[in-house]
Amino acid sequence: MLAALSVFAIAGYLLASGLLAWPLFNGNAAAPTKLAHPALVIATVAVAAHATWLLATHRGALDLHFFAALSLVACVVSALTLAVNLTRPVVALGVIVFPLSALLLLIDSFLAPPTVPISMDWHIKLHVTVALLAFSVLSIAAAMAILLAIQERALRHRHITPWLSALPPLTLTESLLFRLIGAGFTLLTVALLTGILFVNNLFGQHLVHKTVLSIIAWLVFGALLYGRWKHGWRGRSAVNLTLIGMSVLVLAFFGSKFVLEVILHRAVD
Repeated sequence: MLAALSVFAIAGYLLASGLLAWPLFNGNAAAPTKLAHPALVIATVAVAAHATWLLATHRGALDLHFFAALSLVACVVSALTLAVNLTRPVVALGVIVFPLSALLLLIDSFLAPPTVPISMDWHIKLHVTVALLAFSVLSIAAAMAILLAIQERALRHRHITPWLSALPPLTLTESLLFRLIGAGFTLLTVALLTGILFVNNLFGQHLVHKTVLSIIAWLVFGALLYGRWKHGWRGRSAVNLTLIGMSVLVLAFFGSKFVLEVILHRAVD
């Protein structure tokens, strides 16, 4: 039953991304808007199936082991992608996010070793939940930064493609990018504060490097928002700093987990 639910979600993600991507690669600039609605409906069903699978498989608990955490983040990012498309249709975002969600769910469902969720107090769950939300929102910001870079490059070289028609005007794309960074920065700030308040043993829980890297990422995103407010930073500077900050955050959240769990096969909290 759970395997069938996972396959159903994976198929939904792939079908939705296929419907969104087909016009972009087929040279039909008008079709994306026609296929976007059914694609997003299918993606909504896939996200619901993915979430149901996570709840059933991980017993309704926050499982923070490497592959389980990646699958959870993928589900949250896909849900946030749907939310973004309610107000600012960016169908190309789904072309990036939904296949990755399908891949990470596939790995968690059929390739990852079985895990048992670690028991956590409510305040640690709160910290982890806010941190995952921050990571998810900033992940979408990073995807938007990539789309913004593609958009700017195409306009600079006057290479108009169906991809451009699937994106909002450049100014709106940039505005959405900074709104996402602002929301992610706020959530990351709360995550760091709750971590300071609630986490007791940084060394014993392998959290020193995560904390340091998270603070570095927080400084990068904070500097970007300050530069945008004070100096009007945009374009390539915004893209580069967004991707640098997100790279550091990926190392903070998943770098050590990959080394300890996947390479060294050691369980970590």
